Amino acid sequence: MDTARPVCQHPGMSRPQVVPFTVEVPQADLDDLRSRLARTRWADDYANEDWKYGVERGWLQEMVAYWLDGYDWRAEERAINAYPNFRVELDGIPIHFLHCKGVGPSPMPLVVTHGWPWTFWDMRKLIGPLTDPVAHGGDAADAFDVVVPSLPGYGWSVPLRTPGVNVGRVADLWVQLMRDALGYDRFGAYGGDWGAMVTAQLGHAHAAHVIGVEMSLPTIPGIDRRAIPAEAWAPEEQWMLARMAEAERLIRSHVTVHIHDPQTLAYALADSPVGTAAWLWERRRAWSDHGGDVLDVFSRDELITLASIYWLTGSITTSLRLYFDHFNAPWPLVHDRSPTIEVPTAFAIFPKELVLLPRSVAAAHSDLRQWTLMEKGGHFGPVEAPAAVAEDLRRFFRPLR
Repeated sequence: MDTARPVCQHPGMSRPQVVPFTVEVPQADLDDLRSRLARTRWADDYANEDWKYGVERGWLQEMVAYWLDGYDWRAEERAINAYPNFRVELDGIPIHFLHCKGVGPSPMPLVVTHGWPWTFWDMRKLIGPLTDPVAHGGDAADAFDVVVPSLPGYGWSVPLRTPGVNVGRVADLWVQLMRDALGYDRFGAYGGDWGAMVTAQLGHAHAAHVIGVEMSLPTIPGIDRRAIPAEAWAPEEQWMLARMAEAERLIRSHVTVHIHDPQTLAYALADSPVGTAAWLWERRRAWSDHGGDVLDVFSRDELITLASIYWLTGSITTSLRLYFDHFNAPWPLVHDRSPTIEVPTAFAIFPKELVLLPRSVAAAHSDLRQWTLMEKGGHFGPVEAPAAVAEDLRRFFRPLR
């Protein structure tokens, strides 16, 4: 199947202009960041060695000291620019993305979508194994053309000035990106967190253009998890209920604020790089699979790059808006047919994921082809276990080529 053949444009339409992009943060911005880090006004903290009140001050001060004296943004910038970066404007919304061509006889196009508190850069460890499987012990027939966009209002997909950008709107934009801007008439999709929701929406609303979808966060458009009956959970899935009960307190605070008054929090985060970092890093620690030390999963450089991208692009404010714009309205369903997701569907379930679904519900509402229970990992599967995710994607899409 020739999935990479350019699609004809609709009459009167011109192809969106894709332009190469280079990350070049002005030195003045780096100097301002350094000054703000050095002048941090530290909140008092006591009796918090176990992080029960939130991020522990001593750990945070050590991270900031490394940010000031050990971390090299320019090295990270060079690493990002080693990939082919582009920007395009779709419906007045700027979108930044990586477009990495596959090495193989017929690479399949695949759009890979991140979430919050993620950036496009969290997906980088998937790119090599997916674009060049031979170099990673695989088969050239499994190669993908990998497109990794930054969500609207995240990273270098700024400035976002369009209100109401929800999961449905992002999925529509991704079809424009893949089909109209890049010429892929049909493509696969993968994502975690918000990226899983966007990917599910692609499979629901754009079946004509989507080969198949895989999500690490199990989600089905329109499904209310609270309404799932107890008998839907199989005996071997009772651990999922226990995990969700455990995780509920880990997600309550950010969800409540982001949905109801994100702009109020944004003023504090936009004024303080340490505030931004603490808000992001606390979730990285709470939502990943480790034995108590988040640095067992993410390096200091990885965590600081995450915070630096949000800070240096000024995107922390608009990144929060997605919660408000999506969750304050019904999921934007486009049909009531069964199943909800009509294209071949796969889920890769990590044991420390935050919200889960019973397999019976997934099977009833999607064309379920693959259901994988991963051995280890949390909410950030593509970063925590990239080799396992890449192999699962190869296995799922292999018969769909």
